[in-house]
Amino acid sequence: MSTIEEAARRRPSRTSRRGGETGASGPRTSSGVPWVLPAMLVSAVVIYYCIGYTGYISTLDWNGVSPDQDHVGWSNYSRLASDPVFWKALWHTAVYYAATTIGQLGMGFVFAALLHSKVALRPVYKVIVFIPSVIAPATMAPVFRQMFSPSGEINGVLDALGLEGLGQSWLASPGTALVVVILIQIWLSTGVAFILYYAAMGQVDTETIEAARLDGAGNLRVLRSVVWPSCRGTTVALMTLSAIASLKTFDVPYLVTGGGPNYGTEFLGTLIYRTSVPNSDVGYGAAISMVLLVLAIVAAVASFRSGRER
Repeated sequence: MSTIEEAARRRPSRTSRRGGETGASGPRTSSGVPWVLPAMLVSAVVIYYCIGYTGYISTLDWNGVSPDQDHVGWSNYSRLASDPVFWKALWHTAVYYAATTIGQLGMGFVFAALLHSKVALRPVYKVIVFIPSVIAPATMAPVFRQMFSPSGEINGVLDALGLEGLGQSWLASPGTALVVVILIQIWLSTGVAFILYYAAMGQVDTETIEAARLDGAGNLRVLRSVVWPSCRGTTVALMTLSAIASLKTFDVPYLVTGGGPNYGTEFLGTLIYRTSVPNSDVGYGAAISMVLLVLAIVAAVASFRSGRER
């Protein structure tokens, strides 16, 4: 027996053979730095180098092709202060963010609540609500242009309802063109909000809902006082994503209206492209890009802090 006990003491434990050791201070685990280091290096090289290079270009008067690069310092940034198109694009971005955020959050929450109720054909319902989110805007852009043209389906429906006086060339007026772009984006992005809210509602404590119903709360009161506050984290995340997406929006306004008419749907993303590529003013476009980056960081930090305070 003594020989067996001595051999057992000499034999390494199963934990030590697997690479984990237990000491007096508790289990010791290997560092995860080697696993995240490659991703950190790629991010530092690809992302932060590009940001730094864009900042350098923003101090140049350069067309992006010529070897002649004139250093102009902060002239491109001071030029922004007196550029009415830039301020118009910034205003459109703010209106776009407010309208699309309210629209997609409200509709996504309502659709998710309906799905949690007793609704028929639930799988079909999910597909119908979510499928716009997976459709490429480039695919739908010709359809939207046709729908909102003077002879399109929107005016046709108004004529059929006896509201032909409301029909117009929706994409030819700056005010209505911006509304069209906002409606298209709400249609495209509501599916994502719907899926996230549906998952968040599945985590709400059912006992809290039952207690609210015992206290006499109806469906609307339960949604407003119990379910909506419980989805606060999802709401903050969606607001942050919407702010960043609004700042860099490009595809829908460019493909549907081209930024027009008369800069009526010009956004920061379309302005950067128009300035850098067709107008070959890369330095000024880079300056607008740096402003966009700062605004995106401020919007993300503000959304997280607002959600944390609430």
